[in-house]
Amino acid sequence: MTKETNVRTGLKRILLAVFVTVSFVEFLGAQQVTKVGTTAAKFLSIPVGARALGMGGAFVGVANDASAMYWNPGGLAGLTKSEAIFSHATWLADMRFNFAAVALPMREMGTVGIHFTSLTMDEMERTTEDFPEGTGQMFSAGSVAMGVSYARRLTDWFLIGANVKYVSEYIWNSSATGFAIDLGTLFVTPFPGVKFGAGISNFGQKLRIAGDDLLVQKDISPNEGNNPNINANLTTDMFELPLILRIGLSYDVIASEDQALVIAIDASHPNDNSENVNIGAEYSLFGNMLAFRGGYKAIGARDSEEKATFGGGLMYEMTQGISGRIDYAYEQFGRLQNVHKFAVSILF
Repeated sequence: MTKETNVRTGLKRILLAVFVTVSFVEFLGAQQVTKVGTTAAKFLSIPVGARALGMGGAFVGVANDASAMYWNPGGLAGLTKSEAIFSHATWLADMRFNFAAVALPMREMGTVGIHFTSLTMDEMERTTEDFPEGTGQMFSAGSVAMGVSYARRLTDWFLIGANVKYVSEYIWNSSATGFAIDLGTLFVTPFPGVKFGAGISNFGQKLRIAGDDLLVQKDISPNEGNNPNINANLTTDMFELPLILRIGLSYDVIASEDQALVIAIDASHPNDNSENVNIGAEYSLFGNMLAFRGGYKAIGARDSEEKATFGGGLMYEMTQGISGRIDYAYEQFGRLQNVHKFAVSILF
């Protein structure tokens, strides 16, 4: 069997897998009631990295750069060079979404990493019933997560990794904090060019907001005695984190020194939406110096405006042994504001 025949056979298998998976996910989505808006720290579900987003978020079975800390920490074990990455996007409603990470391969000891994620906004003026036009007081709100990662190659074909992270959301004088873990694996299958990834993200504590803003004065016995100014605290409900189970396949259709083509498909099961599928591809030239990407997100999700994505990247050698990469991704968001995401990486 020739190489060309192998490629055609592999493409047919991938396309068949895409068709079957999409059909199955759409069937499941039609049968379920979603739970949109029922989780805290929703910023943990925002995709990081312009490269992965350009591929439609189908990155669990690829996971071969520092953004794997978000998609599949097991992929970190496959890195051969240290990498630092910074990604920025002007998110919906003019919020700012940033991600920064550093991954350090340590040979037989595995790969370690640190990462930081934030979703922030400009200050706003406080309003009340008595002052609907504003009180003159300003407040801020945002979300932050930071953590450490570790991954190791257990065998030549099996990689595993994990994140431990601290999560915080705040508004004015109140906040909610907790801890979460991510687990991921990457399996190099016996089929040439095919990898399988799986992971679970944001498994951790429920969040409950608390702080000075929930401090009130209450007279618990208005008809008895004189206790009108007893301090009391309001209590909010506890909300789960946006737990996500992902599985993904990637297939290296072309893998040579001059050019490469990888196509990928991911299936996701979030606890606050219906099952959905992401598909994408990346075509690179001149030894990965130039890359073009495209994909489609959230196929089958009933309550999502995310749609087509595309992007590209440019890698260049800064000095001997040190390379830089600039990536860009564009995402359609239906009736909402479309997203532009940029990322800068240094490999050393």
